[in-house]
Amino acid sequence: MKVLITDGLAKEGLSILESAGGLEIDVKKGMPKEELLEIVGNYDALIVRSATKVTSDIIDAAKNLKAIGRAGIGVDNVDVQAATKRGIVVMNTPEANAITTAEHAITLMLSIARRIPQAHASLMSGKWERSKFKGVEIYGKTLGCIGLGNIGKLVADRAIGLKMNVIAYDPYLTKEAAEKLGVDLVSLDELLERADFITIHTPLTPDTKDLININTFEKTKPGLILINCARGGVANEKDITQAVSEGKLAGAAFDVYVNEPPEEGNPLLTLDENVVFTPHLGASTEEAQTKVGLAIAEQVADFLVNDVVKNAVNMPSVSLDVIKVMKPYLNLAELLGSLQGQLCKGGVQEIHIEYDGEVSEFDTNPITVAALKGFLTPMMDTPVSFVNAPVIAEDKGIKVIESKSSKTKDYTSLITIKVKTEEGESNVSGTIFGKEEPRFVRVNDVSIDVVPSGYLLVSENNDKPGFIGAMCSVLGENGVNIGRMHLGREAIGGRAIVFTNVDSPVSEEVIDKIRQLPDIISVTQVKC
Repeated sequence: MKVLITDGLAKEGLSILESAGGLEIDVKKGMPKEELLEIVGNYDALIVRSATKVTSDIIDAAKNLKAIGRAGIGVDNVDVQAATKRGIVVMNTPEANAITTAEHAITLMLSIARRIPQAHASLMSGKWERSKFKGVEIYGKTLGCIGLGNIGKLVADRAIGLKMNVIAYDPYLTKEAAEKLGVDLVSLDELLERADFITIHTPLTPDTKDLININTFEKTKPGLILINCARGGVANEKDITQAVSEGKLAGAAFDVYVNEPPEEGNPLLTLDENVVFTPHLGASTEEAQTKVGLAIAEQVADFLVNDVVKNAVNMPSVSLDVIKVMKPYLNLAELLGSLQGQLCKGGVQEIHIEYDGEVSEFDTNPITVAALKGFLTPMMDTPVSFVNAPVIAEDKGIKVIESKSSKTKDYTSLITIKVKTEEGESNVSGTIFGKEEPRFVRVNDVSIDVVPSGYLLVSENNDKPGFIGAMCSVLGENGVNIGRMHLGREAIGGRAIVFTNVDSPVSEEVIDKIRQLPDIISVTQVKC
């Protein structure tokens, strides 16, 4: 079988592939997309880093491709959905460069605190301006971590070693899990009020987009310094520029941007003083490059030679024969988990997954892992795979329970996910219609029939005449097209649930208008 490497690989990684036996290796760095489209159909596996963009048209042209290996954490440059539809395994190396990224966040914090780049540039220009570059100590200062995933935890640990006081905001972490890390878990508002430094370690989602904006700095103390090594877009670039210019933010250090490289005219790049910017160097160390090269080479070789799946982002780590039979249930469980992950509030204490009917006869461990992957993905700052989902759940102090019953009243098979948080309990159930069509059939004990697809507005309301019409009017007046609606209720006049499929994401402004409607209880946007 043939393996194509388009962004280079550490020599140690090449040696692993060459010694695996039966593999033909081609290294073609810097290949134009047109050439890749012509030749990718000849290969069984493709190994990339961040430079190669594995788009849907490349995947369509890859007629023989069985695996895509991404040497690194992120898979933003791979169309995972297109690969999944084609049955192509997408693998990454989720742990290999977490330490390097955490170290870079600490490096940026120290650099901006002491204004190192500006002092260096001044000295190199022949000046001696000691008084101009007076910095601040980090000893005894409070670091606020937004997100305590793999990288966030490493940053917190290193900051504690530097004798900083570490607080964190992570709505999906329990206080007990945070205490084990030596971190005080607080609300976002409290973090903004107390922090001297803030470091971002959260994924970019509809909930976290522009999380840090110009209004944020009405709540923060003077002298705040912001560090972002996570994802561009979590901090609004225009607002950060304004805050630094007006002195509301004492300093900003960024490694990531909305567009990479930043487009001409990016307001951040108009700043000079009190900022440190690097070109997405979080994973750029010799050690990290070697680690990711070794890891992805081992994984691809193991998959092609032994049919073993490791660190897949779109498939559990089991044999391919078993996956073919269980695929509809794996998909259903991941969708149910994702729904719960986007709907539930508060630190998660327990996830209980119930299997009723025919599905209970399977080895349900991969299905449970699929549910955890779906649940954890919306809340993590690094990709969640079928391999690392159980570990992440354990690290977050989440108790995972499985139960099985061979009987079910209304369906051949039923999967139910119950989540217990510090704020209460919720449950969602789903089944398979036909051979593989997933459906949500119960939400918080209200029966419903939902086709999980695209963007959904999930609203709860008091069952009163006029509510549906009022909500549809708000959407229509703001140019939001409705694909379909699914309704359920406890009883006439009781609590009702509405799932509204929309053709495009709904802005927070429009959602706020829905929240102001009479009889509304809650509304949340989710993506399936």
